[in-house]
Amino acid sequence: MMIYRDKQIRHFFFFLLFFGLLLFLCGGILNAIQAKAIQNLFLSHNNAVATSLLEQGVSEGVVAQAITNTTMSQEGSDLLIKIGVKETTKIELLPFIDSLQKTTGYSMMLMGAFLSIILFGGSIYFFQKRDCLYQQGLQVVSRFTEGDFSCNMPQLEEGTIYRLFTSVEQLSTILQSKSETKHNAKIFLKHTIADISHQLKTPLTALSMYREIISDEPENVDTVKEYSEKMGQALERTEQLILSMLKITRLDAGNIVFERHPYRIIELIEEAIGELTTRAEKEGKNIVLDGSTEATLLCDKQWTREAIENIVKNALDHTCWGGRIHISWECTPIVKRIYIKDNGAGISSQDLHHIFKRFYRSKKSLDTQGVGLGLSMAKSIIEEQGGVLSVQSGLGEGTVFILSFLTEL
Repeated sequence: MMIYRDKQIRHFFFFLLFFGLLLFLCGGILNAIQAKAIQNLFLSHNNAVATSLLEQGVSEGVVAQAITNTTMSQEGSDLLIKIGVKETTKIELLPFIDSLQKTTGYSMMLMGAFLSIILFGGSIYFFQKRDCLYQQGLQVVSRFTEGDFSCNMPQLEEGTIYRLFTSVEQLSTILQSKSETKHNAKIFLKHTIADISHQLKTPLTALSMYREIISDEPENVDTVKEYSEKMGQALERTEQLILSMLKITRLDAGNIVFERHPYRIIELIEEAIGELTTRAEKEGKNIVLDGSTEATLLCDKQWTREAIENIVKNALDHTCWGGRIHISWECTPIVKRIYIKDNGAGISSQDLHHIFKRFYRSKKSLDTQGVGLGLSMAKSIIEEQGGVLSVQSGLGEGTVFILSFLTEL
């Protein structure tokens, strides 16, 4: 039984077993004392009777016969009643019986007191040890409620109480994790707000400056046209930032339910790059698709397309005139992969481990388009669907982004 795995309860059980044996032993001793007292009473009474009869001149044979006789008669009972010896006679009037009662009573009282002291002493010791254990647990729980998770519940033994302590410890770990998550969320929110403020500050400052320039030269058509276009670009950048933040916030909050269905990979990619082909043509860049037209991928079409589009945008941002973006895919019995490769300048080893961080932009890409959210959003989208987004790159070697999904059985 689980209860006997508790060391304290096991020791208390052994104590009760010992107490039962001691009680049985004391009962035997008390019985022997009582038997000896009865024997002494019988001998003393017979001695007194024999002495009285002999003093009255009764022969020894008659006395011996009277002492050893076991036959009872009505005449004998009537005689005892006449002299006041009957069932209703008070024990105090029967000196031998009174002596036996006192001897037996004192023995039982002493033995009862001895056994009670042992029982109560052992029980009090057990409950004190138990109370100390409860007090330790209570103190630790109090520390937990105050947000201090540096202490631990007693967990050195087995038993139900220790299983309870283990459960409380696990609960404290969950609470600590939630507390740390909440704290990290606050820090992240603080940094995110600071990043958004910093990112919005640039286009808003530019818009304010462009407005002042246009206000100062309202008659200069060329100036108005030039800075109106720049205002449009700044507004577009602001809109892009806000939309990206809204999407990535929804991903973080877990408010998005990915509806996964099988789609042809080529259709996903064509829809993802549909609006980017015009930009690629204007910038003298070429997007090439290479893969089976029948290959399918189980995914959320809208969000997976968003992830692919962000990665291709990043490739366009970091390739020069005449650049090439090669998109290929392969399917194996275990995994399906999509490769998005460009022949741009590549990513340095110092920046490679940071490119999926929000708003992160290396010093070499400060003059490119984007706000530093596309790759972070793409990684979140892929991983929320059980996939993996990885990157391989080096300076002057171009960059390859790999989207990996386990093949559905």
